[in-house]
Amino acid sequence: MGLRTIPIRQSGNRPNLFMGGDRELVMFSILIAATSIFVAMELKATLFGIALWTFALFALRLMAKNDPHLRHVYLRQYRYKKYYPARSTPFHNNTEQEGKQFL
Repeated sequence: MGLRTIPIRQSGNRPNLFMGGDRELVMFSILIAATSIFVAMELKATLFGIALWTFALFALRLMAKNDPHLRHVYLRQYRYKKYYPARSTPFHNNTEQEGKQFL
């Protein structure tokens, strides 16, 4: 009896994107731009809000094209920063002070 294979469908494994960028970041940039437009009610604020949203959407699309889960990776790295400091090699010898920081 051979091993059973289960296909992984692409539709269940897609990143959650909106307008080509991370869903939450794109909607937050829309919120910031719309707030700046409707609160100030001036032509300058409208142009600034549109330019801000256009630039944010461009940057978020580039970010999602590079890595769709980049925001999640950054947040996880930021959370683990205190507990898992980066080292240049797995063979790094801890000094006495570095060893005491984990006690």
